This record gives sequence, C-alpha cells and structure tokens, in this order.
Amino acid sequence: MPPLLSGCARATLALSDGSLFLGRAASGEAVASGEVVFNTSMFGYQEVLSDPSYRGQILVLTTPHVGNVGVNDDDQESGRVWAEGLIVSDLSLLPSNWRAKGGLLERLATLGVPVGWGFDTRALVLHLREKGALPGVLVTGREPGGGELTRLLGQAHGTDGCDLTREVAVTGTTKWEAPPWQPPGGEPTKTNGGPRIAVIDCGAKRSILRQLVGAGVEITVVPPDVAAAEILEIRPAGVVVSNGPGDPAAVAGVPETIRHLLGKVPLLGICLGHQLLGLALGGKTFKLRFGHHGANHPVRDERTGAVWITSQNHNYAVDPASLPAGAKVSLTNLTDGSVEGIVAEELRAEGIQFHPEAGPGPHDALGVFKRFAWRCRKGNG
Repeated sequence: MPPLLSGCARATLALSDGSLFLGRAASGEAVASGEVVFNTSMFGYQEVLSDPSYRGQILVLTTPHVGNVGVNDDDQESGRVWAEGLIVSDLSLLPSNWRAKGGLLERLATLGVPVGWGFDTRALVLHLREKGALPGVLVTGREPGGGELTRLLGQAHGTDGCDLTREVAVTGTTKWEAPPWQPPGGEPTKTNGGPRIAVIDCGAKRSILRQLVGAGVEITVVPPDVAAAEILEIRPAGVVVSNGPGDPAAVAGVPETIRHLLGKVPLLGICLGHQLLGLALGGKTFKLRFGHHGANHPVRDERTGAVWITSQNHNYAVDPASLPAGAKVSLTNLTDGSVEGIVAEELRAEGIQFHPEAGPGPHDALGVFKRFAWRCRKGNG
C-alpha cells in the first residue's frame, strides 16, 4: 500500500482487482461505488460531470486544471451531476472566469458527490489501460476500517448488463426550444418553422438538443419507453435516438421501437443511440477494454476520406462483422479501428458513435446536425 498522505483526510480508491490508490479528501465522509473510467479531455469538466452517460461510473480526470473556471448554469449538460464520484490530481478552489457562478467543489459538495484529489492519476490511468475499466469504491474523509473495503467491493459492479436509461431520461413528453449558447449580444437562433423532430431520450445531453435547434428544427423529447406508434402520432419528420449510460444490450424496448421506425422516417442515433440502432438492425455490441472518453479522437469518414477530431464517451461498440446486408460502416476510429458510424441507406438510418455536439470538444462534426435537418426537410431521408 502506498504511504498515507499526511495533512488531510484520506481518500481511498479500491479496485475490484485488489489495487489501492490513495489521495486526499476534498469532500467529507462519503462513499461512491461504480465503474472506474478516465477522461482525457483537457477542458469541460462541468459538461463531463453533468453528462447522463456517466451514471454508474466513478470519473478520473487526467487534466491537472480542474475547477479553475468554476461552474455556471449554461454549461450544464443536464439538471444534475451524474458521475458517482470524482478523482483528480489537483483541484482549484478559487475559480477565475467571467462566466463562473460558483466553485466546482462547492457545487459537488452541495450535491453530495465524493471528490478525491492528490491522486497519481497517471499511474491510475495506466493501470486502467492495462486492466480495463474496473468496478471500484471511493471512500473519502476517513480511513476504511476492518473488512469494509472488501464488503464494499463485493457490492460494486460495472455497467455490464445494466439498463440505466430509465434512471436518467425524462418520464413524460416535453418540448425543447433552447438554442446553442451565445455570448451577450449574439444573434438568437430561430427554427423558422423547421421540421418537427422526435428525440428518444436515453440520457440526452442538452448540447444535442441545442445543436438540433441550431440546425433549424423543432424538438419534442419523448421517454425511452414510448412505443413507435405513439412517436409516429406526433408526425415527426425525423427521429433522433440520444446518448445515454449503461450496456446497450441490456436496454429494454428501444431497439424494438427503432425497428418499427426503420424506413418510415429518417433516423439518427448518437452514441448509445448508435449502438441501439446497430442492435435494431440485427447487429451485436461488445465492450471496449477501457472505452473512449475524451475530446481528441480521430475518426475517418469512409465516404470522403475526411478525418474529424471528435469528442467521445462510451464503453461499448458495434461489432462490424455482425451487421446485416444493407448496413455498412461509414466512420472508423483511427486509433483502434472500431466502428464510429453506420448507415443503412434504404432504411434512411444513420448512427454516429461519437458526440458531434461536442460539449466539450472540437466542432469538426457539427455538420451532422445540419445534414440530418436537411434529410428531414427533404422528406425521403
């Protein structure tokens, strides 16, 4: 066991393979349990923490600059923080940014999210790269006694076999009208009577909804348990299946809903929605060793050869060998060759594994939303 850090209350991260990592507690006495994953983005910690896709996961950030720009309401990707716990190397307590409405640690403390800092995140990330994403337990503010860690680890689990979409999605049909954020004095975005889009909410980031509005469409958000017939009753010009947490193979109902929508309206699946589209087409998904979590993943468009730098957050991928005739790989990850996009042209369906809306990340792929809006206006997908 590494030597105990002195001068602050301890924070202990225990992994299911028996590994221990020690740091300092930025929060009071608390326990977080979940799958431990790392994100390599150098910015956007607020967007990452509030992404519903992190439900069930303890998040490790590799950037040393965490907390330096504080938090604000505009950059929230949902109504709360979804990560079960946060682990960082260092933490800034006094934010310096004109948009800040408070400090990160203050916000997390209010929400009861355990925070550990002073961890050797480089060693932790190298361990997760070698062993893969592992279930773990973060204990802050005290030293675990007796067999407590063993007991807690016995209860910890990863995301395999977990349908978490109902925990993070809306429970009723709702409208969304907010456009992409604009600086003071910016030109407001208007849909101008654009096509109506239904978004199946599996844990949708607000940036997805905002960018769709920016592309000129009207949005109706529906829960993941709404049947295809109910969606078609609102006469959408297209349907988006959103991102979300958990194991796509465990998500109940949504693949069947997608199957009933195929060929009837243009479809766009994003991240988990892409995986669910793959399942609906008859394909299979599998778990990546440690997933893709960051804002600098290179993706090649197989149709044009163009390379985009993309924002990503997923642990699972579509198996290209399982795709049926009529569905083909349209985008490829240049780091590991995994599937980043699929298209079934005759069924008017497209899946994007990465996050074209960024939030945080580069804007290389924002055109995905305008292209989908054009498909919906065109009417034939």
